[in-house]
Amino acid sequence: MARLLIIGGFLAAVFWVFSIVDCAVQPATRHRGVPKPAWIAIVVLIPVIGGILWFVIGRRRASEQTMRRVLAPDDDPAFLHSISKTEQDARIKRLEEELARLDEETDEPPAADPRP
Repeated sequence: MARLLIIGGFLAAVFWVFSIVDCAVQPATRHRGVPKPAWIAIVVLIPVIGGILWFVIGRRRASEQTMRRVLAPDDDPAFLHSISKTEQDARIKRLEEELARLDEETDEPPAADPRP
């Protein structure tokens, strides 16, 4: 029975330290509910239960955050409005010429095999 208590205490201490470190290293944007210092205080002052509360309630998952999607210049309306119509036409013409050149390069038949 004493061994079980020692192992349980050791595991609780490891979980407690892990909870403190995890709470401290997370950016402030990943804390839900109360501010970061309050979560650290909760985890430190209420050892096991504070850690459980941190992982269940306080820690925001990366998937829950609203990630700002990076737009390519052609998909960004602000960029498209910032360039003039003549610049757009010239850019489209350059892209069409480049596509035609690439298409010609890929249409060439493969070279004959030099092996006898």
